[in-house]
Parts: sequence; structure tokens; C-alpha cells
Amino acid sequence: MADLVCALALSHAPGLTGWLDRAPERQQRSLTDGFREIGRRFRAARPDVVIGLANDHVLNLPLDNTPDFCIGTAAEWRGPAEWFRDWLNVPDYRVAGHPETARTLVRETAAFGFRPAFSDALLFDDNWSVPLYYLTPDHDVALVPIHMNCIVPPLPAPEACYRFGAAVSEIVTDRLPAGLRVAFMATGGLSHDPGGPRYFDVDEAFDRRFLELMEAGDPQRLLAEATLERMAAAGDGGTTELLAWIAAVGVAGGRAARTICYEPAAELRCGMGGVIFENEAV
Repeated sequence: MADLVCALALSHAPGLTGWLDRAPERQQRSLTDGFREIGRRFRAARPDVVIGLANDHVLNLPLDNTPDFCIGTAAEWRGPAEWFRDWLNVPDYRVAGHPETARTLVRETAAFGFRPAFSDALLFDDNWSVPLYYLTPDHDVALVPIHMNCIVPPLPAPEACYRFGAAVSEIVTDRLPAGLRVAFMATGGLSHDPGGPRYFDVDEAFDRRFLELMEAGDPQRLLAEATLERMAAAGDGGTTELLAWIAAVGVAGGRAARTICYEPAAELRCGMGGVIFENEAV
């Protein structure tokens, strides 16, 4: 039986590393302090491996047959992908994979009704590069990346993402080796509309309501309110990245989250923030 030692969710928008100086100084301080605090708590949990869930930005998954989830099975990952290097303004990095955990997830999620794709050749953009920059600056924690479809219809329903997270939690605690310390990281969101009519706007009211629902510890109310339609209204093509956060609620067994930081960072083209789940289980 492995130990689930940490669960969290945070934004990964490239402005956090690429053009943070365009945001007001107060927002810069709030976000960097908040993300560093999340990183401190993450490292304090001493994970051996982090299972991550993030959207793919149409970088790897095919448009004509997009899977809901694609699990990365490589022994090593490199980033960021060439096209994103200047944009993200982070150093090139290497991070170990964890093929045994990845293959267990591919195999065992079938028992829960999921048929994920898998790959050992995933390209990384801001989805992993930004959160790893703050959580594991030395890139010394093995990563199992799970790329999910948050863009190409039909999207996975919020209910399915919650069940996927619950399945991952059960697989960690029941099917991974004893003594393995596992963290779960969901990345994406909050409200943003990349390249769309609301590109220069942030839906602060939606973001704060979503965070309230995360803090309430009531998954059914979260699922009832955080629908695909409501997410799209807050920013089409971007806000549905919060499906990963809903999966994190499933991983945490429906427990309440604690918001560490939030800023309606219009200059960064995204509502930005992060939460952690604090209790004796995670």
C-alpha cells in the first residue's frame, strides 16, 4: 500500500514565468509568495513521485480521435518543448519519470471503466513547466504526467473527472508498492479565454465561486454548479482546464480544499491561484 502524502491544484498559465512583471506588484507578490508556499508544503510531504493531471493544449493528442486521458510512461521527460522556450522563460530541464506507477495506472484504471491512452513521447509546455518551476525547482521528484482533453469536443464530463480522481486515489493506496510516497498535482485554470473574445478579461466572480465550492468539501454541489457550460461562459477554451481540479477533489476523497492564493490577473491573461487539501489522509 503506497501513501498519498499530498494533493493540490494550481494554475499553470505562462504569464507566471514569462511576463509576470506586467502584473501589478501586489499581484506579483501574492502569486509568487503563494506558489512558493504551495511548493514548500509539497516538498515537506517528501513525495517519491508526483502524479500530475493537466490539459494538453492540443500539443500531443490527435484532433480527430482525442482521448480523455493520456498517461505518460517514459523513464525521463524533458521540457519545455522548443516552441515554448522563449515564451515561458524557464531553463531547460529534465525530470525522471516513473514507468512502474504509470503502467499500473494504465492497467488498473480499466477496472474503473476508463481506457486511457499512453505515451512515452509527450511534449511539455506551460502545463508542467510552470508548476514544476515552483514546486520542484531542482526537478528531483519523479513525474507521471497525465494529459487530459479539456479543449476538443466532446470533453470528459466533470462527474467523469471526479471519478477518475477517485480511481487514481484507490489505485495509489491499494495497488502501488508499500512505502512509496505519492503526491497528486492538478494544473490549469482558473478563468481565461486564450485567443477568444474574453482574452483580456478574467471572470473573477466565477473564480471566487469555484474556490468557495472547492473549500466547501461538498463534491455534489461542486459538480452541480461547475458545469462545462458554466466554465465555457467564464472563458471558452481555457476555463475547462478546471476539470483537473475536480479530479483532485476525487483524489482527496471529496475533502475540502484550502485556498493558498488567488488573483484575477488580467495582465497575465488568467485568473491565477492554487489550493491544497489538508487533513490526516493527504
